[in-house]
Amino acid sequence: MEIIRRDNITYDEFMEEHYKPGIPLVFTNAAKVWKANGLFTPDWFRENYPERETDCRGTAYKMKDIMDMVETSTVEKPAPYPIIFNIPETLPEVMQLLDPLDLHYAKSNWLKNPMFQVGKWGGATELFIGGPGGKFPYLHIDYYHLNAWITQLYGEKRFTVFPRGQDDLLYPRPDDPWRSELNIFEPDFEKYPKYKDATPIHFTVGPGETLFIPFGTWHSAYSLTRTISVAFDTLNSKNHKEFMKDVWTFKSRQSKAKAVAMYGYAWLATQSSKLAESFA
Repeated sequence: MEIIRRDNITYDEFMEEHYKPGIPLVFTNAAKVWKANGLFTPDWFRENYPERETDCRGTAYKMKDIMDMVETSTVEKPAPYPIIFNIPETLPEVMQLLDPLDLHYAKSNWLKNPMFQVGKWGGATELFIGGPGGKFPYLHIDYYHLNAWITQLYGEKRFTVFPRGQDDLLYPRPDDPWRSELNIFEPDFEKYPKYKDATPIHFTVGPGETLFIPFGTWHSAYSLTRTISVAFDTLNSKNHKEFMKDVWTFKSRQSKAKAVAMYGYAWLATQSSKLAESFA
């Protein structure tokens, strides 16, 4: 099986052929509507935001140092990956270069509701930076069963996705069923024999291309070159039931009282979003 790539696809075609059935898609030119397309490079960030900082695995890094690290990254000694900037919080000026964020396809998105700006619901718009050899640390599905949108703006990244229905073959962790126990880059077939029957799809996403990953789709990534990408998630009527289940699961691990309170808040936020959508 191969990933589907589309050049010119209408919103209605996308909804019927990919979003509703939950089939990943690479948009080859959806990012043409962003000013960031063709603009973002390591040198551009180094020159414009050299002192901006972010944390990666407990260590604070400045943008200029990050770009130096990925420049010298190799497969044998890769730079830390992924290095992530929360764009609205740390690079707010960049948001105007990502307008319209939805690329005219990622809509509707209930995470735009101001109610979801309170607390952490997985709705951040993030800048991912990596160097050759950088591997996402685990195979996963996105928390809260959100849809992921990843636009590659510089360099090439190799993705792996698994068609839905293969959960049992991918060994979800008992304590964190949104992550796999597997290392798909060096699989141990003796320890995880069922993985032999899984059907991963490997493909490369290059500059200007956008990957749509439907909620509940297992995936991971590997940087082939120096890479810069922008990622965000979406929530709407298609995935809100799974979203609510995750809210209860996450919060009940802390306390039943917190789970009840946060579940109630999330329910109000989704109902508010649904009502607003009906009047749009």
